[in-house]
This record gives sequence, structure tokens and C-alpha cells, in this order.
Amino acid sequence: MERARFVPPSPRPRFVETVESQMTDREPPIAVPPVRPALVSLLADVAQAPPGWAAGVTPQARLDGDLLLDETELAALHERLRRDFGPSVDLAALRAGLDLAALEALTVADVERLLPAQDAR
Repeated sequence: MERARFVPPSPRPRFVETVESQMTDREPPIAVPPVRPALVSLLADVAQAPPGWAAGVTPQARLDGDLLLDETELAALHERLRRDFGPSVDLAALRAGLDLAALEALTVADVERLLPAQDAR
């Protein structure tokens, strides 16, 4: 009686390994566009910010918690937004409809959503 010989499995093709190593159940990260330069400049101006402060202005930056804007600066921001982008940009109305937790969570992206489309100006 003849014994069966052991045959090692053939190696898997490299491209299969590469594809498998890239598979994940997580969503791929979404690129967040930068904040409009005009809004960054306006925020730095109303905050009377020191040089380099604008680098911290990201879409996720909270007006209160991250940028440390106080009520006077937020009022100035409201006025400047209306002056620079038109009367339809009403930060005060947005803030008036929020509870304390939502006010603390208000971000630069929330403000940017109030602005008219860049090509509409």
C-alpha cells in the first residue's frame, strides 16, 4: 500500500494578500475641506488673535471651547458676518434657537453653513 505524500499548500498570490489587508469594516475617512479664508480672517479679526491663532481654525473648532470667543466677540462676529456676507447670514438667530449644550458645541462649520455659496457672491 502506497502512502500519500504531503503536498504543502501553494502560496497565495500577493495581490490577494494586499486586497485582504486593505479590507475593513470602517468607513474611509472623508476629507474635510478647509475653512474659507475670508471666514478665518474675520474670526481672527473679531478675536483680536495673536499671530498663529488662525492655524487652529478648523471646521470642527468650537467657537466657545476651542477658539475661546466670548459673548462680545460673538456679537462682533454676527455684525461682521452680516456686513461682509449679507443680511441673510444671521448668527444671532442661529444661536437663539440653541440650548446651552448646543451653544457650547457650535463649530466653525456651523457658521460656514450660514454663508452664501462662494460662487453666489
